Amino acid sequence: MIVLDVEASGTDYEKHSILSIGALDFNEPDNRLYLECHVWEGAHIDPGALEVTGFSKDEATDNSKLTEAQLISQFLSWADGVADQTFAGQNVSFDRDFVRVACERAGLNYPFAHRTVDTHSLAYMHYVTHGHVVPEDKRHSALNLDTILNYVGIPDEPEPHNALTGTLCHAEVISRLLYNAPLLPEFEQYPLPDSFHDQA
Repeated sequence: MIVLDVEASGTDYEKHSILSIGALDFNEPDNRLYLECHVWEGAHIDPGALEVTGFSKDEATDNSKLTEAQLISQFLSWADGVADQTFAGQNVSFDRDFVRVACERAGLNYPFAHRTVDTHSLAYMHYVTHGHVVPEDKRHSALNLDTILNYVGIPDEPEPHNALTGTLCHAEVISRLLYNAPLLPEFEQYPLPDSFHDQA
């Protein structure tokens, strides 16, 4: 799997731009990628998105950085060397669609499949099969990344969000949910909690 995290200048892939991308080969976790770019000409910049990602407007428009087209081209080159190219992450359809539309803008072929592995779904299933109550907010699942990280014994993701940090968190969550085992040295100081294993 390609564990993927995209930070963008907003949530609409048609009018917002990628700002950074983090990726990791789940089967070869030392094989990682982190890239930043400036927004494409005419892209909208949502101040709220900048607040979440920690980029300033000057950083988001810094022409010394890669263009979005250059970023996505380098990502495609990196991904070409990954055996299993299934995207994985938290609500990873968001990231997948930004990659797809960035490829279209750059005139590049999008080689990835539609199906993804979503950590939210993995966590939801783990909660249910282990007899834990799925937390809710306004009658919907409240299993955001921080909640899932805490569930598997890891503190909240550091703020502001960073695409590589997010990628590492997603990969570690996937390993603990699927294989009941840690994956990355960045999280080795956080053991799996006893409550994680409890059956109803």
